[in-house]
Amino acid sequence: MVSEDDVHPPRKLDHCVLPTADLAVARGRLETLGFTVAADAAHPFGTGNCCVFFADGSYLEPLSRVAPQAALEAEAAGNVFVQRDGVFREKFGDEGFSAVVLGTGDADEDHKRFVDSGISAGDPLSFSRPFRDSSGQEATASFRLAFAAPENADGHFFFTCQRVNLPSAGRGALETHPNGVTGTARIILLASAPADHAGFLEAFSTKTPESVQEDQLDLPLGNAVLSVMTPGRYRETFGLDRVAPRGRLDLAAIAFQCPDIARLRTQLSRQDVLFAEQAGSIIVPPAAGQGAVFVFEESSQ
Repeated sequence: MVSEDDVHPPRKLDHCVLPTADLAVARGRLETLGFTVAADAAHPFGTGNCCVFFADGSYLEPLSRVAPQAALEAEAAGNVFVQRDGVFREKFGDEGFSAVVLGTGDADEDHKRFVDSGISAGDPLSFSRPFRDSSGQEATASFRLAFAAPENADGHFFFTCQRVNLPSAGRGALETHPNGVTGTARIILLASAPADHAGFLEAFSTKTPESVQEDQLDLPLGNAVLSVMTPGRYRETFGLDRVAPRGRLDLAAIAFQCPDIARLRTQLSRQDVLFAEQAGSIIVPPAAGQGAVFVFEESSQ
């Protein structure tokens, strides 16, 4: 029998957007945590990043306003990406976790679905930027984005990313990290009533959530899981306290696949990084340049 996932494979997590005030600070923090960080890259609308790529195809995008005037001009011109970044920074400051991004083969089709579902956050965006691989080879990468946001969004947003032109230059060296992380295991979101957000997440991802319970909702992707938890379940799972705005989704934490927790523990201790341990996982609280809780879960990979 052919399953629904065989006909329509689950979307994959593409990346997580982590606003930061300074890319140099973000780079230093992420390298201290044992990540390999790519060279700084600039967008044509005033923002820039220094990404952390993983072998499972996902990545982290620390994002800063490297050309503030150009960013303001892009906002005024209707650039949804920069507008949403501005709303987030005004609400929460320059450090945080603002967006979850899924990969797509057709951003225009996604935009149509978002409009029809009543979750569109604005017009699609196409852009190109220079790309440099680990050997220093340069090429041009092109993307098209389609935006969504849940009702009453307070700065957090979601979008899909179509890689229209992706350079063939490999990034294998950038996907190898001293801390051993191989990919993203879970994105943890908070909500006072997780089931209330099932409809939005299904419209965004085209995947029906599974394991919908009173205190947790799980939506499997092709390479990770979106988990929406109540603050109580979050506290029970990670030993952390955080308030969830009533009726809204809050992006709280990113969990990584880490084959050697013992080695990571030693590395973090040597770097004097504050961390806690809960149920076999290592939990690192946010810091300047790291806008989300980072959870390192032991994996067999």
